[in-house]
Order: sequence, then C-alpha cells, then structure tokens
Amino acid sequence: MVDVARAYTFAWRAAPRVPEPVLRAAFTVIADVAWARRGAGVRRLEANYARVRPELDAAAVRRLARAGMRSYMRYFREAFTLQGASREQITARVRVVGDENVRAAREDGAAIALALGHLGNWDLAGAWATPHLAPVLTVAEHLKPEALYEEFVGFRRSLGIEVIGLGERDVFRRLVRGARAGGRIVPLLADRDLTATGVEVDLAGGRARVAAGPAALALAAGVDLVPAAITYERLSGARRRAAGTPWGIVIHFHPPVPVPVPDPALTGPERRRAQIAAMTQAWVDALAVTLRERTEDWHMLQRVFVEDLDPARYARTREQAGEAPVRAPDAMRQTVEAPE
Repeated sequence: MVDVARAYTFAWRAAPRVPEPVLRAAFTVIADVAWARRGAGVRRLEANYARVRPELDAAAVRRLARAGMRSYMRYFREAFTLQGASREQITARVRVVGDENVRAAREDGAAIALALGHLGNWDLAGAWATPHLAPVLTVAEHLKPEALYEEFVGFRRSLGIEVIGLGERDVFRRLVRGARAGGRIVPLLADRDLTATGVEVDLAGGRARVAAGPAALALAAGVDLVPAAITYERLSGARRRAAGTPWGIVIHFHPPVPVPVPDPALTGPERRRAQIAAMTQAWVDALAVTLRERTEDWHMLQRVFVEDLDPARYARTREQAGEAPVRAPDAMRQTVEAPE
C-alpha cells in the first residue's frame, strides 16, 4: 500500500531536479490516465461540471473533465516545484485583474477577507501576495494522515503563508484577531462546507452548501469581503521566459461585497445570520461567473450540490446548522453515497 505522505515528501524533494518539460509531460500523462480510468473523483468532477454547464451534452462534459484533470495535475506539479521558484519567477507567473478592489484597503493598512473557490493555483497566489499585496493568513484543511497534513502546512509556510489548521483551538478567534490587527489578507477556500455550519446558496443555478467563514470573518473583524477567482493562462514571449514555465495565473479581485441592512425585526444572532447568508450569496454569485467561463480550472472532485448529498447526512448537517428540516427531493432520496 502506498504511503501517501512519503510519496508527497519524495515529490517535493525530487520534482525540482526534474527538467520542466519532462515534468509537464509526466503530469499530463498522470492526468490523462486518471481521466481515462474514470474513478470516483473524476465522475464527481464531471457531475459538478454538468451542474454549472447544463447546456453541455455528456460528451462535452467528458472532454471538459479531461481539461479539468490536466488543470488539477498542473496545480500539483507547480506545488511540488514552487519552493524552488525565485521571487522574479513567481512575479512573472501572476497577473492581477481588479487591483483597484483591494488597493484602498491595502493603502489604509486594513486587512482584507478573501472568499476563494478551489480554482487555479491558490498556493502560487499566496506566494505572490506576501511581497506584492500583504502577508497571508489562512486556514488549512486537516488532511489525513497527519504526516501529509504537516507536509502541506510546511510547504505553505515555506512560501510565507501563515497557516492555522482547521480543527485547532480558537481558529475563528485567531482569524478575527489577525484581521483586526490589519496589514494582511485572509483568503479562505470556501466553496465547500467542511464544518456543518455553512450556508446553503444558489451556486450557478443549483443549491449548494458553502462555508460561512469569509462573510462571518468580514463582519466580526469589520473588514472588506472581496471575492477572488484564480484561473490559468498560457504565457508567451518575455513573460514566459521570466516565469520559467508556459503557464501562469490570473487573480481576479471582484468588488467588495456590501454589508446588507437586515430586516429591522431581526435581532442578535438572527440578524447576524441573515447578513452572513446575504453576503455569502453575493460572493458565490461572483464566483459562479468564473465557474461557467473557466470550468476546467475548478478542481472540485467532492460533493458540493445538495442534490448529490446523502439525504440522511444532509439532514444531520441542517440540524447541526440550526436549519429547519426539509423534505428531500426524489433525486436526493435516490442518491447513494460513494467513496471519494
């Protein structure tokens, strides 16, 4: 049986010594083999793509999933070599759109909460952000086995990213303290609900559960909530030579999400929940534009949409979140949970 943590450790040590063209070819083969085998993760990727791109037929979704797996493996290839990249190479690999949406807060020394999806290469974006925007504070999913989690945390810290492990004590309070201190950005990958305390939203036309963290953090710390989308782009000419690779990323900062004025009849926790729900839907709407336009860069191989969730588990999630029970639609009742 493969020791996953050791495999990742070996990749981080060995990949920087492999010529870039050879490494690109190897990871393209890995992506194509995984796509051809059509395991549980690839099937889930196809299902997610089909929900955000309902106009596509099955064959087109299948082709899109192949591009998606190549994009996903590109992320891993870059992750395994990113520690060896120079600051100049990282700078050349990143292009920013919508800088004006974060410039004012940055110049005032305030923190910014970013709502991200699993798009493009968020680690490269984080490595770029610290010297060019502000120091990065974020949360990492607690992966199993523990050694694998430690490898990922060590990797991100080596890029200058301050990481708090999901499940550690006082995670939210630490994020709030960091945001209130100012002078940093707090990006949170939020297009999955990992805590059973998320928000149910309309995501590209389908009901989905996403994390409440970005909106809750922005409200609690009194900072801007900015949706951010990260996608890949081909490089050429001088920029490609400076980057040392044919691929770069585009970070698109959307306008800050306004804080809504809730119904005056609502008070206390209900008032805050209504604000969080409205702000979460707003950043999800911004994300959905990119999901439709650059679907292949959405690395979502897990269940997100409500109709794909196990009915009993979904009911427990709603109960834990303090939401009213709902009658599951027929499509949900027929769902069989598959390992992912």
